[in-house]
Amino acid sequence: MENANLDEKVKELQLLEQNLSNLLFQKQTFQLELSEVISASEELEGSKGDVFKIVGNVMIKSTKERLEKELEEKKDLISMRIKNIEKQEKVLQGHVEELRKSLLKQMK
Repeated sequence: MENANLDEKVKELQLLEQNLSNLLFQKQTFQLELSEVISASEELEGSKGDVFKIVGNVMIKSTKERLEKELEEKKDLISMRIKNIEKQEKVLQGHVEELRKSLLKQMK
């Protein structure tokens, strides 16, 4: 009975660690995307004259103000997603630590 309980907790720990790993991957992806948006915003600040954005395989002329607004909105959205992931990550890390401690006590 105790071995079955221990096996169950080990499986649960593995699942939690996998979920944590997935969250970290998502966070890295969003951080990379945020970095690209910030870089695009900086480029846009220094631009003079016509500005363009790429939509699919097409380059479309736009106004600097419109692109600045779009980039700012995208930056805000990505930042919000990163914060949400960080909250989930903190909760998940807490569960992982609790489960590890519980497993270590049972193994002694």
